[in-house]
Amino acid sequence: MTPADASLHVPPARQGPGPTPAALVDALALSLARRGAGVLPGDRLAPGVGSGTELAQLRAYQVGDDVRQLDPAASARTGTPHVRLQVPERILTTWLVLDTSASMAFGTADRLKSDVAEGVAQVVGRAATRHGGRLAVFTAGGPQRMLPPRGGPHAKLGLRKLLEQGVAVDGGEHRPLGPVLHRVGRLARQPGLMVVISDFRGPLDWQRPMRALAARHHVLAVEIRDPREERLEPVGRLSLVDPETGALLEVDTSRRGLRERFEVAAAEERAGVATALRRAGAAHVVLSTKGDWLRALGRALR
Repeated sequence: MTPADASLHVPPARQGPGPTPAALVDALALSLARRGAGVLPGDRLAPGVGSGTELAQLRAYQVGDDVRQLDPAASARTGTPHVRLQVPERILTTWLVLDTSASMAFGTADRLKSDVAEGVAQVVGRAATRHGGRLAVFTAGGPQRMLPPRGGPHAKLGLRKLLEQGVAVDGGEHRPLGPVLHRVGRLARQPGLMVVISDFRGPLDWQRPMRALAARHHVLAVEIRDPREERLEPVGRLSLVDPETGALLEVDTSRRGLRERFEVAAAEERAGVATALRRAGAAHVVLSTKGDWLRALGRALR
């Protein structure tokens, strides 16, 4: 997939994620890293045995063992030289699933939903690559793109290039979130951190695969909303187009009853998404295109 792919575009109204103070981004990255590290303790050992901080085995010294691993206390207690074999430091892999559907190009406040998603993805990328961690990226909603788990500058560069490709064009290819999560679940064998960034519009086909992911990983679902998706303003007749299907609908927003029904239906839909995420075992964060999304994310991750 290349930036010139006709099924992708950078929205004309793109504003970007806005100011991202380094100190705040670092604090958020640390919070995310701690959340992900929570899935690693216990009996989920990292592959291999080597230098580290956690004891894997204490046994009698054998010819060829590294004398620097001799354990003075055990050797003195037993009268026989003993060595400590330790588990190496665990490397956390963060799996990022980014919604690039056409609906993410919508925004009527300070920025587009895709702008907020871009900023959150950058924070996740910074957190993922701290201390040798790795980042894998999958896109959903539009043409599927995938970056395999990588660390260091290569991971950050790959994420930046992917974000620069934009989102799906209106009425273009639409790949539901559910199958993408199912694919991630097959590939992510070791416990890690899953971050799903989406507006969670449309069918709840993602419930079962997200529940399966949450059984082995820490899952963080970042939902992005726009104020105009929750209520209509009385501005007269409007022609509304579904960006993912191209369906056209004309409504008269001057009718109070219509506005009230819309607000109730929107609230019920968002409540349904929140309930589905909670039942799936995912941590749920709601961000808006209005206001400072970065500080809102920081408050949610405290």
